[in-house]
Amino acid sequence: MKKKILALGMAVCMAASLTACGNGSSSQTTTAADTTAVETTATETAAGSEAESTEGESETEVAAAAEIQTVTAGKLTVATSPDFAPYEFYAIGADGTPSLAGFDMALAQYIADDLGLELEIVTVDFDGVLSELQTKSVDLGMAGLSPDPKREGIMDFSDLYYIGGQSLVTVKANADTYNTFEAINKPEVSVGAQIGSIQMDLANTNSPDADIVALPKVTDIIAELLTGKMDAAYIETDVAKSYQKNYPELEIVMEVPYDQEGSSIGVCKGNEGLLAAVNASIAKALEDGSMEKFVAEANELASGEKYEGLLDESGQVQE
Repeated sequence: MKKKILALGMAVCMAASLTACGNGSSSQTTTAADTTAVETTATETAAGSEAESTEGESETEVAAAAEIQTVTAGKLTVATSPDFAPYEFYAIGADGTPSLAGFDMALAQYIADDLGLELEIVTVDFDGVLSELQTKSVDLGMAGLSPDPKREGIMDFSDLYYIGGQSLVTVKANADTYNTFEAINKPEVSVGAQIGSIQMDLANTNSPDADIVALPKVTDIIAELLTGKMDAAYIETDVAKSYQKNYPELEIVMEVPYDQEGSSIGVCKGNEGLLAAVNASIAKALEDGSMEKFVAEANELASGEKYEGLLDESGQVQE
């Protein structure tokens, strides 16, 4: 099941010709520099030189922007799996209305605004994010993705925008039992991980003899842990901490070593112009403090009422 959510607020200052990834449609805007005349009188030589310099910079920016290709002209289409708070989830308002939230979503909007594009979000299960990128149905995938070299065949990776970690999680009643790789690496021990995720790779690497259970959503894993149907699970550390706020019976028993402890954005394979633009936006968000703000706000929202998973066909929380 796939949902599309439009985020309005397209910046009007974009000067680019955008060609869709895989088709020939395009849109074009012009800049004030295109209609600005440069005075050439002797008394205004300095002003004229400055105007020429400004116009030259605008032309450079237009040329760079023209290299950005998107699936749909004028839009930045992003796939996400909204079951991964504080990265992406639904915050439930006072009236019960679910709103897509999380620092990945805030960063997606920041990037779209920075590029002068309208943001379109496609919500799918996590493995669906990978599929959408592989088929080039979306421009970006943002779902707490780690830059796993095994995924480089289906996507390009942006620079890291967030540094996290990986953890082994169980319930407090089992914290003294399932707190080492040796303890869980047994056929009678059930260990969970999300389908297609880094956590699944960690499960296969660190506990290959365990009864590994692959589930599509982190919410499913949490439910299995809480009901005693699963003994332990591999979960991204900040995500596990977020769940702990609502389910204090969960226990993070150990950190799991991982070489790529950070999150990046999956970019439509071969779209070098978009990759460069995304990296520039990430650098800007890190430098101006926006990313730090996004993380703080997402953690605050995640501590309140939230829903993690796909909405039903009417856009409501599934019972």
